[in-house]
Amino acid sequence: MGNVFALLTPLIHGLVKLAGLTPQTIEIVPGTLMSIWVPKETVTGKDQNIVYVPPTKPAVLLLHAFALDGVFTWFLQVLALTREYSVYVPDLLFFGSSITNRNERSVSFQAEFVARGMRVLKVEKVTLVGLSYGGVVGFKMAKLYPELVKSMVVSVIEVTESISLDFYKQFGFIRWSDLLMPTTIEEVKISFSFGIHKLPWIPDFVYRHMLETMYNNRKERNELLEDLVIPDKDATSYTSYSQEIHMLWGDYDKIFNVDHAMSMKTRLGDKTTLDWIKDTGHLVQLEQPFKYNKRLKWILEHWPALLTFNTKEEMQSGKLNSNIMHALCGGVKATANGLRGLGNQVG
Repeated sequence: MGNVFALLTPLIHGLVKLAGLTPQTIEIVPGTLMSIWVPKETVTGKDQNIVYVPPTKPAVLLLHAFALDGVFTWFLQVLALTREYSVYVPDLLFFGSSITNRNERSVSFQAEFVARGMRVLKVEKVTLVGLSYGGVVGFKMAKLYPELVKSMVVSVIEVTESISLDFYKQFGFIRWSDLLMPTTIEEVKISFSFGIHKLPWIPDFVYRHMLETMYNNRKERNELLEDLVIPDKDATSYTSYSQEIHMLWGDYDKIFNVDHAMSMKTRLGDKTTLDWIKDTGHLVQLEQPFKYNKRLKWILEHWPALLTFNTKEEMQSGKLNSNIMHALCGGVKATANGLRGLGNQVG
C-alpha cells in the first residue's frame, strides 16, 4: 500500500481547487521561494507572464502550525471561507515547497517572508488567522507590518523562557523539538496526543507514513525551533499591537492551557478578546473543524460582537462575558440576523 498522505495530497488539492484556489510559486528574493495557494481570480496570464491583481473580497491569510504544511492544516477552513473571502494559504519557510538559501531562521525572517509574498500578490490588508507556530509568526507580522495586518485570530501565546521551562519540567522534555520534531512512530503518537484532546485510535502505518512525509527539512526546522523562545523581559505588553486580536482556544489545550491564554489576553489589553471551543485540544481547527469554522466566520463577520468569558470557570459553565452585551448595544437587530444566518451555515 502506498503512503496514505501521498494518496491524500491530490484529493485535498483537488478539493481546494474546486473551492477556487490555485497553487503558485513566487520568488521573494533570489534563492527564496514561497509556495502558496491564492484565489484563482487574482492570477492573470500564464507561465512567465503571470500577473497578480488585488483581491476583490476581504483577504484572509491562514498561517499553519509546525507539523503540517499550509493546505493540509487549513483545507477544511478553505472550503468554508472562499465564498465570502479571498483566502491565501502559504507554506512557511521549510514547509511544503517553500525554501530559502539564506541562513536566517528567526520568526522575524518568517514574518518578512510572508509580508513580502503578500506584496508580490498585491494584497494590501489582511485578517491573519494563525495556529500555533503560524500564530507566533502572525504576532511578529502584526508588530512589524501593522499597515498589512488589519486584525488577527490566533490560537497561540508568546513562547517565553519561563513558559517553556515549565512545560519541559511538567512533561519531561528538554527542548521544543522533542515534541515537534519526532523521530519514531511512538514520538509521532506523543506529539499528536498533545495536539488533540480526544485522539482516536489510528493504526501505526498512518503514523509511519506521517513520519516519512511530514517532517522533512529537519536541520532547518530544528533551527527554527531554537529561535522560537523569547526572553521573559521581551514579553508583550498592551502597547505592542495596534490591531484587534481575537484568541480562539481549545479548552483542553495541553501545550498552552487556558490560564496561559487568559494571562496573554490580560497583557494584550482591551482590544483583545478570548473564546473557547469546548472539548478540544491545541489543534482546534482539526479536532473540531465545524465548530471552529462557525466561530471563525462569526468573528470575521461580526467583530467585535464576540462571545467571550472572564474566567475558566465561566467557560466551563457556559456563561457569557458582559462584553458581549456592550458589543450588542445599538445593534441587536443586526446581530440577531447574523446569528440566524450562522445557524443556517454548515461549515
